[in-house]
Amino acid sequence: MVLSGPPDPAAWARLRALTGLSEETLHDRYWAHRNEYDRGTLNSITYWGTIARETGFPLDAQKQLALEAADIDLWTAPNPQMIDWAQRLQARGVKTGILSNIGDSMSRGILAKLAWVGEFTHHSWSHELRLIKPDAAIYLHAAEGLGCPPEQVLFIDDREENIAGAQAAGMQAIIYRDHESFLREMKDRGFDDLLA
Repeated sequence: MVLSGPPDPAAWARLRALTGLSEETLHDRYWAHRNEYDRGTLNSITYWGTIARETGFPLDAQKQLALEAADIDLWTAPNPQMIDWAQRLQARGVKTGILSNIGDSMSRGILAKLAWVGEFTHHSWSHELRLIKPDAAIYLHAAEGLGCPPEQVLFIDDREENIAGAQAAGMQAIIYRDHESFLREMKDRGFDDLLA
């Protein structure tokens, strides 16, 4: 939730309708296997197949595609202020990267849906690396992909444990809670030149 906004309630409602599960059951099962999906030990088919087996809802190829589409929509409501900032950095020649805990169909769907994602210098997709944040190696992979030592990377994330992981890997890191507090911290940390 840095380049994207909060999860889309309409997409979550579609997931509930497709599965027929209660709010509590869907929430529980959705997150129970999400780390394995993001790490790539499950792909989209085995992720949704596991949830279907555990909860008893029928799953066919058509429903699989509908679940994948709703899942992509869930996480792709844009955060225009951060997207605009990233594009301004790119126009200035500043290297930008995306480091995301994300499953296989999610990364494919996001690249197909959001053309601006392709403009980033480097992508570190967790499922391709068989690593997830906050594993130290994923941050080092991201820095290597950017061609920068970790101490020259500014990492931004909405989760404290991922910020701690980046700092342990030697990166500068700022937590993103809302845009105003982000701008304040950027200025307090002396990163004004990146905001210009």
